[in-house]
Amino acid sequence: MRVFELTRQLIDIESITPNEFEVGEFLYAHLSALAAKYQGAVERMPVEDRRFNVLATFGEPRVTLSTHQDTVPPFIPSREDDNYIWGRGACDVKGIIASMLLAAEALLEQGVRGIALLFVVGEERNSAGAYEAARHPRGSRFLINGEPTSNRLALGSKGALRYEISASGRMAHSAYPELGESAIEKLLDALAAVRKIALPEDKILGPSTLNIGTIGGGRAPNVIPDAAKAEVMIRLVSDPASTREAVVAACGKLAEAKEILCIPAIHLEAVPGIETTVVAYTTDIPAFGGQWGKPLLLGPGTIHVAHTSQERVPKRELIEAVSLYQHIVRNLLES
Repeated sequence: MRVFELTRQLIDIESITPNEFEVGEFLYAHLSALAAKYQGAVERMPVEDRRFNVLATFGEPRVTLSTHQDTVPPFIPSREDDNYIWGRGACDVKGIIASMLLAAEALLEQGVRGIALLFVVGEERNSAGAYEAARHPRGSRFLINGEPTSNRLALGSKGALRYEISASGRMAHSAYPELGESAIEKLLDALAAVRKIALPEDKILGPSTLNIGTIGGGRAPNVIPDAAKAEVMIRLVSDPASTREAVVAACGKLAEAKEILCIPAIHLEAVPGIETTVVAYTTDIPAFGGQWGKPLLLGPGTIHVAHTSQERVPKRELIEAVSLYQHIVRNLLES
């Protein structure tokens, strides 16, 4: 199957953020061939030095198929067995790119126009490519974003609120703790208070969740620590205002809560006849800001193995995704 071969080709092009140049060139060449055959147009959309989005349009775009080019580390080359294709990016995101490319090619062969393909950089870090694309809309009315959803349309995705929580203290010899002030103890007390926050729930997206991702601080076991820091991620399901207030209040005078990132939770479009789900991760969709149309979210593979050493995508889901993307595009063009 061509979708298997194309998926493996893409996996074997290392594109760990921010090293998307080679995969971007591959996509530009592939889409240039489609554009030449089906009277389309293809362009590089510069984002940073040696980093660019790739956009192909066929007629005036009303529906855009889009996903990201980058992966998380480390690079893992492709392999396959009877049921799966394995490797870094198999489900997040190289299998999705392959499925979208072949779906678009099939639609073009059938005479369908009014579609675009947009592959952006930087989703795994800061959505730089999507933010850049939002500044250059092309009139698209619908954006089909690709992330691993086991080929079910997501009705919504959680947002993200990230904090850097830091505490300051005063150094002293650990034999005389009364002469110092432990920044680590203050940080631990602040984090304990943050963990007790009653986070919002949503009837579709479910509960908010909190993760303390990193903790660091101190200088030596026999020194009262003068500085400590933690990074905290909250998966949002509603307006972030109340959660922001609660985090700041929980830290109080113990520590400073510095907001690093806020991506809102979103509710998404559905298509009749396609099974639905809800996902807990964030995507590029908020960064597009609606500039490429109403968002939908679907892709082969499961997020449960993305970013792991066992990343893989079921072959049957790759085949199914090629058909599903065609079905969704046709449905949206007719709506």
